[in-house]
Amino acid sequence: MKNDQQRKVSEKQEQQAGPPKLFPNLVKGVAIILTAIFEEGLYADKAIERSFKNMPKWGSRDRAFVAESVYEIVRWYRPLATLLGRNPSSELDWWRIFGIFYLIKGRELPHWEEFQGLNRDNLQDRYRDLCGLRKFRESIPDWIDELGEKELGEDWAKILPALNDPARVVIRVNRLKADIPELHALLLDEEVRTEPLNGDAMVVTERKNLFNTQAFKKGWFEIQDWSSQQVAPLLNVLPGMRVIDACAGAGGKTLHIAALMQNKGQIIALDTEAWKLDELRKRARRNGVDIIEARPVESTKTIKRLAGSADRLLIDAPCSGLGVLRRNPDAKWKLTPDFIDRVRQTQAELLESYSRMLKPGGKMVYATCSILPSENEKQVEAFMARHGDSFEWQESKTLAPHICGFDGFYLALLEKKKAE
Repeated sequence: MKNDQQRKVSEKQEQQAGPPKLFPNLVKGVAIILTAIFEEGLYADKAIERSFKNMPKWGSRDRAFVAESVYEIVRWYRPLATLLGRNPSSELDWWRIFGIFYLIKGRELPHWEEFQGLNRDNLQDRYRDLCGLRKFRESIPDWIDELGEKELGEDWAKILPALNDPARVVIRVNRLKADIPELHALLLDEEVRTEPLNGDAMVVTERKNLFNTQAFKKGWFEIQDWSSQQVAPLLNVLPGMRVIDACAGAGGKTLHIAALMQNKGQIIALDTEAWKLDELRKRARRNGVDIIEARPVESTKTIKRLAGSADRLLIDAPCSGLGVLRRNPDAKWKLTPDFIDRVRQTQAELLESYSRMLKPGGKMVYATCSILPSENEKQVEAFMARHGDSFEWQESKTLAPHICGFDGFYLALLEKKKAE
């Protein structure tokens, strides 16, 4: 207990002291992580996690500084690389990218050899000139900029700045174990400040390591963006139903469905990647949920065996992820036009095959974290053109990041007609 109290005091002192002084090991850490993201192909969160394991002596301020620097440089990579004059290909290049980033933000750099020749006034002038073009101002690849404008028209210019806003941390109270006032109070005891949104959502107003809190370890909450929390309620589940989450992944929405069902009934969680279902099982135990049966999709037989059996069906389809760039900014540098073509085909196939698991009178939700109509309403329109005699399109929601202030999502509710 004494060590835990000392740790909390130390963390509080670090937070009150403000940003850490710039040390070579911190900049080197940023450079190593950026190399892993852009040259090894690691996703930012995994690259940061790996680096933190290798640097156990970094304090909370150091970790926060490194992580925030990485995400901001990834977010604004295009103008930074242009100011460098080339795509970074060495650790020294990433040091200089860091220096450019620091200077255009109006900060001072130490007189280190790696930063020699970088002039703040010159870089700021050049950056202002670059920002006359949207692709540099919003730091977006040409092809995504063109695709967004083609599909979204004038709205694209409004959405882009919102996709560059850092994502707020939102949690979902686990109603099986607590309510919002109880969770707020427990987190406040651990110096985590929150504000209620609506439904089961709370926004964290002061960043902390939430995974170390007692509230998380007790299963009182899950980290889940507000937009993602709108999916499960649209299913209108009831206790005792049989629900299939057809693309469950690690189960964020599955657990929300279980809470809405009061942990009564049956949820079959499917995914093509078994390791994600292993994570779901761990989360379910922490959440106090025992109605989930996780099944890997090993072949088409898995789907056929469940034909006509579900009261409710969720198809949280694979997508481009363009609606969640604010929390995954590295995705815009990893996406390709071919990938988006393939994912559209996958979405159509999933709607076609997975919808067969729904029983007459049952309801299904098709959802993506994309903002492109070709992945969203156009997919539902194509499905309805084929199956309008057996399905009714009841409702759809487009959650645009510049309007809702959270992730971009699309949700459509369809009902399978009963035989006459």
